[in-house]
Amino acid sequence: MPNEHETVGAYALGILDDAEATAFESHLAGCEWCAQQLDELAGMEPMLAALADLPGTGTPSLGESLSAKPAPRVVEKLVDEVAERRARKRRRNFYMVAAAGALIVSGPFVAVAANGGGDGGSGGGNTSQTLSADPAKDVFEQIPDKLTATDPGTKVSVTVAFQEKDWGTGLAARITNVKGPEKCALVVVGKNGERETATSWTVPEWGYGLPDAKTDKAKQPLHVQGGASLNPDEIDSFEIVTFDGDKLVEVDA
Repeated sequence: MPNEHETVGAYALGILDDAEATAFESHLAGCEWCAQQLDELAGMEPMLAALADLPGTGTPSLGESLSAKPAPRVVEKLVDEVAERRARKRRRNFYMVAAAGALIVSGPFVAVAANGGGDGGSGGGNTSQTLSADPAKDVFEQIPDKLTATDPGTKVSVTVAFQEKDWGTGLAARITNVKGPEKCALVVVGKNGERETATSWTVPEWGYGLPDAKTDKAKQPLHVQGGASLNPDEIDSFEIVTFDGDKLVEVDA
């Protein structure tokens, strides 16, 4: 540990812990030399911090370019001290990140959730199932009943998969050729004119399911999942609409 006279730089930079700062302040009350050095170093923290981030250690020529000019040896010592403190902090942060990463890697690779049932006629029963990276896509592929449409104007395509549930209709959809940025919703329209929003999402600027896209991410279709209180025989159509009210595509039920 440095003695009190060597701590003035660290105190000026505010990098002492509470115990060290308290000890130095007690020393500062009776030390004229440290008081003078502290006055010279006032306001130098940003410049010294910048020096500490440079490769290697500081030099007297760099120190002499500062507005407040303590002796070159003081500048070198302060820069070295800041660099060492920051190196210790970086090492500590690295170990914390490494420990967190080890915890994540050593944990379960997939999540397991309880399926509470609810399918028409299934009667329920809690069974465990493994969730994949895209559960909406899995649900879409598992539902046999599907309807597809492409709007001639917007060129947006959607395939809606639907199945009867005890509580209404379970839905999953695959959307392609939709450009962003945009906010959209899947709306279920009843034969009585009632409208329900089954789910909503944001389309990023790169879009979804664009065949001429330059990235694989933009070429992939979007899968969404939702539900409506209407029974399948009560549904007239499905619509993909923007939050501004523009209809992108409609599928007749």
